[in-house]
Amino acid sequence: MAGARERLDLRPLAIHVNYLINLASLDPEIRGKSIAAFRGELDRAHAIGAEYLVTHPGSYRGHSVEQGIAAFARGMVEAAGNIQRDVTVLIENTAGTGAQIGSRFEELALICSHVARESEMPIGYCLDTCHLYAAGFDIASEAGLRQTMHDIGATLGFEHVRVVHANDSKGALGSHLDRHQNIGEGQIGTEGFRRILSHPKLRSKAFILETPVDEDGDDRRNVEKLKSLCPKERTTTTRSS
Repeated sequence: MAGARERLDLRPLAIHVNYLINLASLDPEIRGKSIAAFRGELDRAHAIGAEYLVTHPGSYRGHSVEQGIAAFARGMVEAAGNIQRDVTVLIENTAGTGAQIGSRFEELALICSHVARESEMPIGYCLDTCHLYAAGFDIASEAGLRQTMHDIGATLGFEHVRVVHANDSKGALGSHLDRHQNIGEGQIGTEGFRRILSHPKLRSKAFILETPVDEDGDDRRNVEKLKSLCPKERTTTTRSS
């Protein structure tokens, strides 16, 4: 892995946890399996030298959002245990579908606050552009992007945002529809991504694609599309693992 990273100049390395993990659940069976699985993800991330492990906050179905947030934070701390790993966990914002936690910045910040009180686990944020738009943040427009960036800075702090998942959105603004689209072919659009990539608070962040791959070469075409929209001095984009 180290040799491949050097050869491909892959930095940082961010991996994503299994989507079945739900640390926000209070169901004993689901919770036990989720904590064990999350511990395994932490161990694997450490073993391959990944800097970041991205996870969704999960679903609080059947309970209050406050209970779900507290359960998620406790589950992370329990999964990490007393083992020190050189991995920063990144909490990803969500589209807010159903009982998902994390469509509001205040929820993400509260998770990190809970974890920080109980553990020294390094923690930060991953922002997904499709999820932002679907949750009601109008990052497609100039004024909407400006307001969203202000809210992120005030609530999360850009120093804690390490990775951006770059995905256009099939769903409309505020639809809570988590459906990724190719760059420039969705509701955010080409000009929306040009502004996002040029924003001074985001230009130093790692952008990772999670766009659809319906035909061979779709992933490369999306990478090249993003590169064409980047400021000339910023051309590093990669595909999600």
